[in-house]
Amino acid sequence: MYNELSADYDRFVNWQNRLAVELPFIIQQFQKINAHLVLDAATGTGMHAIALAQLGYQAVGADLSPGMIEKARRNAASANVQVRFEVAGFGALADVFGAHSTDALLCLGNSLPHLLTRGELEAALRDFATCLKPRRTLILQNRNFDLVMGRHERWMEPQSHSEAGTEWIFQRFYDFDPDGLLTFNMVTLQRPENGSWSQKVVTSRLRPLLEGELVSALGQAGFTDLVPYGNMNGDAYNPETSGNLVVLARSPN
Repeated sequence: MYNELSADYDRFVNWQNRLAVELPFIIQQFQKINAHLVLDAATGTGMHAIALAQLGYQAVGADLSPGMIEKARRNAASANVQVRFEVAGFGALADVFGAHSTDALLCLGNSLPHLLTRGELEAALRDFATCLKPRRTLILQNRNFDLVMGRHERWMEPQSHSEAGTEWIFQRFYDFDPDGLLTFNMVTLQRPENGSWSQKVVTSRLRPLLEGELVSALGQAGFTDLVPYGNMNGDAYNPETSGNLVVLARSPN
């Protein structure tokens, strides 16, 4: 799915707005521990890592999608910053970047729910703990699946983009599958200037990760001082109303 999305992903996300909202919260957490080395897991097209590098952090990023990593490297070159991007998935980060190699680890953009079993989740969190220096910062950002599953909230707000006379519309929705997993669908509509609409649909399976299970798995991996937030503004988490579940945690001693 994400190899296919890589060409249009930076059109789907309004990075100027998103980073303006999220970076103050992220930097506030980094300043509490004097973080300098940052690993962005599931980095996508690398925009968080690039923005942090522009602010003076030593940032690296990893993603399982070669297409996303290729785009992240191009984005870094365009921004004239040095960021190491590697193709690596959850569970393999410490092998690539080294044990106890980072002060802070980000896993944003609803990435962890792509792990379809509890075992895969536990392995990913152990990998995060191994990458982090002792008592350092982990920031996770997922959809609030307590709300999604409780309300069967299928549709997400569409996004649009215009560039050089071409229009894009991105529509996302879930299918609630009989096995308890979700099928995440993204429809991309594209219309060139004076042309007709074309459409493309890509899908991925997700495992709806509820707050209770995530907190349990983090504790099992040795993380402590867990604090849930409802968004990247640092608002309090409410399982019935929050759009996101953001968890701040400290790595094991």
